[in-house]
Amino acid sequence: MRETPTGRWLAYVACAYAACVAIAPAAAVKSGADAHTADAAAAADAAYRIKDWARATPLYERLVHEQPDGYTNWLRLGACLHGIGQNAKALEAYETARTQGAPASAVDYGVAIALASVGDTDQAFAALTEAVKQGHGRPDLLLSDPDLRSLRMDVRFAALLKQAQQNQAPCESRPESRQFDFWVGDWNVVTTRELTPVGRSHIERALGACVIWENWTSLGESAYSGKSYNVYNPDQKRWEQFWVDNQGGMIHFHGGLTEGVMDLYTDGIPQAGGKVLQRRLRFYNLGADRVRQFSEGSTDDGKTWTVEYDFTYNREK
Repeated sequence: MRETPTGRWLAYVACAYAACVAIAPAAAVKSGADAHTADAAAAADAAYRIKDWARATPLYERLVHEQPDGYTNWLRLGACLHGIGQNAKALEAYETARTQGAPASAVDYGVAIALASVGDTDQAFAALTEAVKQGHGRPDLLLSDPDLRSLRMDVRFAALLKQAQQNQAPCESRPESRQFDFWVGDWNVVTTRELTPVGRSHIERALGACVIWENWTSLGESAYSGKSYNVYNPDQKRWEQFWVDNQGGMIHFHGGLTEGVMDLYTDGIPQAGGKVLQRRLRFYNLGADRVRQFSEGSTDDGKTWTVEYDFTYNREK
C-alpha cells in the first residue's frame, strides 16, 4: 500500500507518543528520588544543627551511599560518628572527605577531635597543628570544644591558639595590610594650594580590617560621590584600589608603599582619539591629622605628567 502524507504523520505522532509514555515514568521516578534525597538532606541538616548525632548519623550514612561524590556529607558523617562515640568510623569518613577534596583544615580538625577523644594526644596535636597550618581560623572552637580539654592543658596549645587567632583575622597581624591605616578617619578635604573646600570623606577599616573603605562626597551642587576599596593583595604583593562612583566610573590602581608614600598607578586606559592615559595617585602621610592626595595623568607612557588634582585631607575635630 502506498503511504500517504497523512499516514506518515500519524505514524510519527504514534512514535512520539510512545516515547513520551516510556520517558514519563522514568522522569517521574527520578524526580521522586531527587525529592526524597532533598527531604533526607533537610532532615539530616536539621538534626546536625542541633547536634542530634544519633538521629543525624543514619541520615548521613544514607546520603553518602546515594551521593558518594562530594565532601560535605562525608565531613558531617565524620562529626556525627564522633558524636556517638564511633571514632574509628569517624576517622574513615574524614579520610574519605579528604579524598573528595575537603579542605585540609576542616578534615584535620575533625581528625584531631576524634583522636583527642580516645586519648591519642600526640597524634591529636599533630592533626591540630596541621589544621591550623592549613588555615583553621576558629579559636573559639579550640577554647570551647570539650574534646580538646586535655590538649588545652598542654604547653603546645598556646602557640596553636595564637596561630588560629591570626588565621581568623589575618589582616590584623599582617604588617603590609596596616600600611594604609594613616588614611583612616573622617576628613574635611581642601585643595592643597588654594585651601578651597571640595569634599568630605569617611574612611574606615572593613571586612576584618582587610579593606580600607573610602566614602567620598563632593561639596556643592554636583552631588558627586564615590567609594574606593583599598586592599593589600598578598599574592601579588601589592596594594590595589578599586574606585567606583555615582556616574558609572570605575578605576583600578595598583602599587605600594614607597618611602612612606602610598604610590599607585593604573594600567593604560584607552581615550578618545586613540591616546592611552595612565594615572598616578599618591598619598602622603603628613602626620596624625593630615594626608595629601596627589593625582597625575600621562598620555606619553610616563614621559611627562599633568596634575589632575591636589587635595589635602584635614582630620575632623
